[in-house]
Amino acid sequence: MIDLGRLRALYAVAQHGSVNRAAEALGYTPSAVSQQLAKLERETRTTLVERQGRGIALTDAALQLAATAARVLELVEDAELTLEEQRGQAIGTLRIAAFPTAARGLLPTALSRLIVDHPELDVRVNEIDPFEAVASVNRGDAQLAVVHDWHNTPLALPEGLSRVKLGSDPADVLVPASHRLAGKEFVRAEDLVGERWICQVPGSICHEWLVRTMRRAGVEPDVAYSVAEYQTQLAILARGIGIGLLPRLGRGPVPDGVVAVPLHPVPSRRVYAVWRTVTSRRPALVVTLSALKKAWPERTTA
Repeated sequence: MIDLGRLRALYAVAQHGSVNRAAEALGYTPSAVSQQLAKLERETRTTLVERQGRGIALTDAALQLAATAARVLELVEDAELTLEEQRGQAIGTLRIAAFPTAARGLLPTALSRLIVDHPELDVRVNEIDPFEAVASVNRGDAQLAVVHDWHNTPLALPEGLSRVKLGSDPADVLVPASHRLAGKEFVRAEDLVGERWICQVPGSICHEWLVRTMRRAGVEPDVAYSVAEYQTQLAILARGIGIGLLPRLGRGPVPDGVVAVPLHPVPSRRVYAVWRTVTSRRPALVVTLSALKKAWPERTTA
């Protein structure tokens, strides 16, 4: 009999391309994954791993076995879902991948509700960018993702994933109190030409939104400071440096020396929960989605 845990380790390595990334996805140490592969080799009497520089490569036999493992794990998951549905209880482990401001501004309320109402449900959270979160759910590393997109930068979902909109998250232009725009009732994109921006790192949805919006105004934005964390952006703004565009979800209080100015038309992120469609009936997923929906009106936006 081939051990299911070892098949899972092999499949994770095939999916992620390395032992280290597979270990991170599974919540194991790299050495534990390597041990699982070594045991699987002995179990199957087949060479599954070859050294390649400092890393490893899976053999053709290993790739074939990984493809079989994908089908086996899918059947096991379906059996587990059926049993959980029959019990009608939210139990087991549910992994959530969420972008940072949702992790700060939305999840605490939802998690506290789940802990009280469903104590046998073990919820784990991983804070990552929406693109990576969707990929994580698609691979099966996470069972649920909280993601966002903008109207001019939609987030595509692979086939087999479902989503529900949790709400809209408006954003404001933030400027130092001494800035020429600080006293404006509102500003338009054209008013922001020539400014030095503090923005999320390239490749992020927020960065893509800024580039597309400013290009529509006929200019390329000058992103002088690529900063992933909003609190760091606020700290830079408070020193009278640059301007930024920050959504309200999880932003926290605007510090002294910083002014929020509405942008017209108002830019707004759409916030979604995403999951694999085949798991829609899982009680753990159902109650978690419900907790997220209830938490949205109570989110921290100040």
